[in-house]
Amino acid sequence: MANLGHCHSVAVVIPVYNGRESLESVVDSLQKFSLSTISPQGLSFNVAEVILVFDCGTDGSEVVLRTLEQKYNSVRVIWLTRNYGQHAATLAGMASTTAEWIITIDEDGQQNPDDIPRMLDIARTHSAQLVYAKPNNNPPHGKLRNIASRVTKGPISRLLTGGEVQNFNSFRLILGETGRTLAAYVGHGVYLDVALHWIVRKSATCEVHLRDENRRHSGYNRKALMSHFWRLVLSSGTRLLRIASVIGVLSFIVGVVLAFTIGIGKIYFDYPVTGWASMFIALLLFGGSILLFIGIIAEYIGLLVRTSIGKPLYVIGSDPQKSSLEHD
Repeated sequence: MANLGHCHSVAVVIPVYNGRESLESVVDSLQKFSLSTISPQGLSFNVAEVILVFDCGTDGSEVVLRTLEQKYNSVRVIWLTRNYGQHAATLAGMASTTAEWIITIDEDGQQNPDDIPRMLDIARTHSAQLVYAKPNNNPPHGKLRNIASRVTKGPISRLLTGGEVQNFNSFRLILGETGRTLAAYVGHGVYLDVALHWIVRKSATCEVHLRDENRRHSGYNRKALMSHFWRLVLSSGTRLLRIASVIGVLSFIVGVVLAFTIGIGKIYFDYPVTGWASMFIALLLFGGSILLFIGIIAEYIGLLVRTSIGKPLYVIGSDPQKSSLEHD
């Protein structure tokens, strides 16, 4: 049973690009948690900070931001100098928090702040440092976009990250010290959810239902979506190039076996050797060697990439029992 004497503080980070029509209702709906609130499993918490990160949108959202900052004491606006993208804006907001837990949520109102208590309960139940919302309905994008999203979060994510990041979502609950540590060292161009799994010991998911209100089409165009996808690929390390190395080794082995088989056939059984056989063997041997050396070079490049994007050698955290919600 939770100790109601301790109230866990939560900071909500909202990256803002074009949120003039929806942002105010999202922030207003968070105010019910400004005082101590009890979750379904008896956990005491309150939303102590609402960090709005202005990512230089084009719809006049800055006017709404100034109004909300004056209206609520818990609201603080972070002004970025130009448009850096959602992940960079989220990291800037995380770096500016002081609370025990961080919630990241979108500006468009599709994600329901009322799910925050259940996400905290799941973090407590599973001793998780990271909880992703897992929608049980489709977002209001086109069918092609939704299919592409499922493929990216499914087989492609498992291929690139070994399945660690397949449940990623912009609606997240993150242990505060984990989020601030990540924001302090992560490098340019990193995919936020890949970086989180560098240092998170355990993650979980919480089923949610996306709301119909304030639904609008995604602010991402095709170019932005492709950039988002390539950031996932590049942040995932050398896994794809290692696959190339494996293919190279297999090609080399097949070439050696084929050469040995044809040689034995020619010497002992006078098997006729056509011209294509020698060419095919040469392609397998040289092609396999090239892919193998590409994989070796990739490992060296991977060391440089991990350094440039800020992947840490280690991260020091607090006692898991003290930082977890499990032993309140």
